[in-house]
Amino acid sequence: MSDHLLSARARVMRDLEATGIATADVVSALEDAVAERRWWADQWPEGCPYVEGLVAQDVQDGLLETLGRWPLCTGCGPDATHALYIHPELGGPDPMWVCEVSGSVVAPLGALPRR
Repeated sequence: MSDHLLSARARVMRDLEATGIATADVVSALEDAVAERRWWADQWPEGCPYVEGLVAQDVQDGLLETLGRWPLCTGCGPDATHALYIHPELGGPDPMWVCEVSGSVVAPLGALPRR
């Protein structure tokens, strides 16, 4: 279980850094999401393959309230203003960032291109 949480933290952190928003407040939001999912994973060990995508969704939801949509689509060009979402919706296994407009896979979680 802790391996999935560590992987989730690392992969989301790479995407936060790639998109240039890995500030102290944003990293705190990531840490909060990991802590909350730790309890969830303890309650449902069979759900560990879903933790990575769920942590990404939790961070995404938290940032919507403070910074706006994250991450913005990189697959539709530099001027895109629409967001990506995690697919599959339950967060895993093998979570991918998908364009909300075209439905195309843009990158695996943790592999967003630098902006």
